This record gives sequence, structure tokens and C-alpha cells, in this order.
Amino acid sequence: MGLSERRKALGYSQEKPAELLGVDRTTVGRWESGKVAPQPPRRRGLAAVLEVGLHELDVLLNPPRTAGRKAAEHQSSDPPNAGDPDEMIRREFLRILTVSGALTALPVEEAEALTEGVRRGAPADFARMNRHLWQVYRLARSKGSVYPVVRDQLATLNEALASGRGSTKTLLSTAADLFQLAGEVAFDSDRHADAAASYALAASVGRDAEAYDLWACALVRHAYVDLSERRYRQAAQMLGAAERLAERGDRALSTRHWVASVQAEAYAGLGDLNACERAMDRAEAVRDLTTDGVKGGWLRFDGARLAEERGSRYVQLGRLDLAEDVLRDALGQTALAFGQSYRRRGAVLTDLAAIGARRRDAEQVVEYGREAVELARTSGSGYVVRRLRALCDEFGPLSRDHRVAELGSGIAALSTP
Repeated sequence: MGLSERRKALGYSQEKPAELLGVDRTTVGRWESGKVAPQPPRRRGLAAVLEVGLHELDVLLNPPRTAGRKAAEHQSSDPPNAGDPDEMIRREFLRILTVSGALTALPVEEAEALTEGVRRGAPADFARMNRHLWQVYRLARSKGSVYPVVRDQLATLNEALASGRGSTKTLLSTAADLFQLAGEVAFDSDRHADAAASYALAASVGRDAEAYDLWACALVRHAYVDLSERRYRQAAQMLGAAERLAERGDRALSTRHWVASVQAEAYAGLGDLNACERAMDRAEAVRDLTTDGVKGGWLRFDGARLAEERGSRYVQLGRLDLAEDVLRDALGQTALAFGQSYRRRGAVLTDLAAIGARRRDAEQVVEYGREAVELARTSGSGYVVRRLRALCDEFGPLSRDHRVAELGSGIAALSTP
């Protein structure tokens, strides 16, 4: 029996589990066809909807193949997802890298000749375009709207690498930058596997370009995937590697301070208050850098979010006494900055609602939770949706309050892009 057979046995259409899980019907169809697998945060809910255990769910997702299906798969020459444009771009990019990576070892004379040829060809300014895309991403209410442009830029970059138009190391650095942006869009849309693959590519290309800050930042973003799935120890290991790379990078940049701020989240998840606060203190040293040191694009850590991040870490650690004042100040003092980021405001509102839930204060839960839900609807941010779904786990006895129950229904109805 497969996933679709189990659903039909319960008398459900595809719309029913989609509605209960807050996803699109086509997502359920893709799970059932085996084109994609549900991400770990979705599996527990899917198992509950289908009234099976997690082990049984794994069997439903990977049913034994019949002889006919094996023969059909053997006859097919196309790899899985061969028609997926994103997968095609990824495979083509990796193929080109295997060739162009050798160019970094060219003799000086050949490298200079290649550079001169690029000048004659008037190559596009990829770095400037990437900076523009990061700015568009930062300002966009719906982050997914940026993705088509990112794909176009990847395709153009592929052509440049394939044709040798430009300094290979420069193009590799640009590629590491761009794959981080692609990962950010995927992560915000709750596509963790795609995000992790993009970050891994960014790290690999950053290494080939010997761009230590880019390489470290790619590892930081990769660690966010582990953090979102509460794999705090794995995240801490990844961040330890990022810390070592950042020490080899440009000391004028804020890379090492950003690493420290994310390490604080991992330590909070592990329940280590002292290590968390030491990491936050290292992160706050970013204020000693000049404006140029915080850069933009792939590295945009300037310390502006430190108050809300510290408050969120205290919530993780259960130190509500320390968290609430910090978060309320962040909500008031950075209202103008939040005007440019629904994601940031939604995260702080969700933390304040979580404090209310732990104190069994229904008024506080509903006040902040409703605004966060509205921001999630407006922006389509998968990040805010994930935070709100985690908030539902905090409701406990408050779920009997009709206002909290209504808020929970509103959160369940949210869908990620």
C-alpha cells in the first residue's frame, strides 16, 4: 500500500490532508507520486492525518516496487526529476564547475590572456547584479517572487563559466553568492532539501574561489536548516567550522560576528545559557566595525537585530523574565526597520505570544499571535509560518479558550509557498 491508497482507504480526497496540513493540494499529489518527500516538520502531521505511526509512514512513502515498476524504471533513461528546470540548472552548473575549476591553476601568462579576452568581450557585471538581487530580496514582501530572477541569473552565469568570459575566481565567488540567495528563497518557502543543496553548493564554490567569508556564510546558512529542525548539536558543529573559516577571512567584515550570533541560537537550543550569552557578547562586537564592514548581499549582519535575537534566545532558554523586556523594546525601537521586514516583526510577535502561552495569558497570546498571522498571510513567509506552528505547541490548556482555538485554526490554515 502506498500513500494514496492509505488516503483513499480513509475516504479522503487530496484536498483533505492538504487543508489539515496547511499545504497546497498539488504538494500532496507530489508526495503521493514520489516526486518529492515531505520535509521532517511535515511528517509527524502527515502521520497523524493518515492515522499511522512514523515508521508506517516511511513504508507508505517508500512502498515495495513491483516487478513491472522495476522493469519500467530500468527501461527509462531519464534520472529522477530530469525535467525539473531547477535540477537541470544545478546539474549543468556542477558539470561546468568540474571543467572551469581547472582554470584556477592556469599559468600566469594564460590567466592574463584570459582576463584580457574578457575585457574585450565586455562581460556583464555579475557582482553588481547580485547586490541588486539581494536588495530586492530584502525588500520583497513575498520572498518567492525573487526566485525567477535568481534562476535567470544562474543561467546567465552558467553561460559565462562555460564560455570562459571572465576571471574564474571572480565568477566562482559570484556563484557562491548567488547560490546562497537561491538557498534563502528556498528556505523561506519551507523547501529545506533545496535550501541545503544550494548552501552546500555555495560552500563548495566558495572554497574553490578561496573566498573564506563567502564559504563561512554558506555554512552559517546551512546551519539554519539544522536549527529549524532542532538539530542543535549538528548546527553547533557546522558553526564551529564556520567560525574557523571566518578567522581566516577579512577581519574588517562582520562574518565572525554573524557566526557568533547564530552560535548563540544553537547554544540556547542545547540549554547552555552561559555559552549563549558569551556568543551574543561576541556578536555585539560588530558595533565596533565601520559601516563598510557589514557589507550587504550575502553578508548583511550589522547588529540591528541583536536585541530581538537576544530576546528570542531567552525565550528558547525559558528565561521569560529576561526575554519580555528585550522583545518589547525591540518591537518599539525598530518599528521603522520592521516596516521593511514582515519576517522580522512576525518573529518578534510570535516570541511575545509564546511568552504569553507559557504564562497562561490568553490575552497576550491572541494580541500578538493575530498580528503575526496577518503578517504571515500578507508576506507568504514560510519562516513566519513555521514559527507560528511551533507556537501552537505552546498553547496547552489555553486551547480551550475559544479565542486561542480560533487563533490556532487561523495558523493551521496558513500555507507556505
